[in-house]
Amino acid sequence: MQSKSILEVTNLTQQFRSGEKMLTVLDHVDFSVEEGTICSIVGPSGSGKTTLLGLCAGLDRPSHGQVQLNGINIGDLTEDERAAVRNEHVGFVFQTFQLVPTLTAIENVMVPLELRGEGTDEVKEYATELLNNVGLGDRLHHYPTQLSGGEQQRVAIARAFINKPKILFADEPTGNLDAETGSTIEDLIFDLNRANGTTLILVTHDLELANKCQRIIRLKNGKIFKDEWVEENSHLEQVDELR
Repeated sequence: MQSKSILEVTNLTQQFRSGEKMLTVLDHVDFSVEEGTICSIVGPSGSGKTTLLGLCAGLDRPSHGQVQLNGINIGDLTEDERAAVRNEHVGFVFQTFQLVPTLTAIENVMVPLELRGEGTDEVKEYATELLNNVGLGDRLHHYPTQLSGGEQQRVAIARAFINKPKILFADEPTGNLDAETGSTIEDLIFDLNRANGTTLILVTHDLELANKCQRIIRLKNGKIFKDEWVEENSHLEQVDELR
């Protein structure tokens, strides 16, 4: 049985005005991602990775082209409608954690469902379960300032999965962490992603992290110049090729 495409990007172009000139950040990008795929997007600084991720997630509107997310053409939606789609279908993990400083760990995890009006005991129970799954069962009532960077990112990961997203977007999720903590966070993301059958789109500068994904899309100057599937147990060769 053929898998369904959860993300379809067609002729995607993003331009910004810089003085009297138009700066093209993304230039006619086309690709699709099937449900359940773990896909990384890599490329040098300025290649358009984060811009592409934002457009795919409906955080921004493209200058030209189309993004279909779980069958929904998000370019046709208003800002409020895009926000509703994100809340219903999408999870996010950012480099800078993006936790609410005045909320405890469990309160931060519950935010996406509370925005839907689902702040029930059942939601609290599930948030507790997720925090236990990421090793923070004893930190439920700690505020972000009382947590280490790695612990804050664990809270962010639990929050990303609270709405059982169809697709998870992660933008440099280990960029602000030391190597050992970053490796633990990577494992958590992959383990939770597989357990939930979620599609993962991961932007990273870390070539070894990219090589743990099933598919690598490489950007350069706003265009895709290579799109390939990673063979199992071929990590060292793939890292060499990416350089």
